[in-house]
Amino acid sequence: MTPEQIKLVQDSFKKVAPIAPQAADIFYTRLFEIAPEVRPMFPDDMSGQKDKLMGMLGTAVSNLHQVETIIPAVQELGRKHVGYGVKDEHYKPVGEALIYTLDKGLGDEFTPEVKAAWVTTYTTLQGVMTAAASEVAEQPQKKGFFARMFG
Repeated sequence: MTPEQIKLVQDSFKKVAPIAPQAADIFYTRLFEIAPEVRPMFPDDMSGQKDKLMGMLGTAVSNLHQVETIIPAVQELGRKHVGYGVKDEHYKPVGEALIYTLDKGLGDEFTPEVKAAWVTTYTTLQGVMTAAASEVAEQPQKKGFFARMFG
């Protein structure tokens, strides 16, 4: 990512942060519209999940200028998502829902340059997460205690 892209993402997120609850609502509504198969991966009460989403986005965005500091957390997030049943193909609708949310939240300020910067940001973070997730998928599954004893 270029310094200009990082600035565009950070500046635009500052405008979305004050409407974080509404942005999270827009995001998940859109995600479940375009990818209803992912809905069962989430709790019935989405309030905590929405807070996590906006918190994670805020942390990632505010640290884009020093991306090496967030890489371990992004990798861990990718590994954790494997346990939730997330597959590589689920990242595409998440990215689409994010761009849709930003478009709705920023309106005319969601310029082609801002959109391109966000697409680059999401693609970069998605790559880190899916690479970490693939490491988990390649590890042999550990058998439980009884399976090791009697299996």
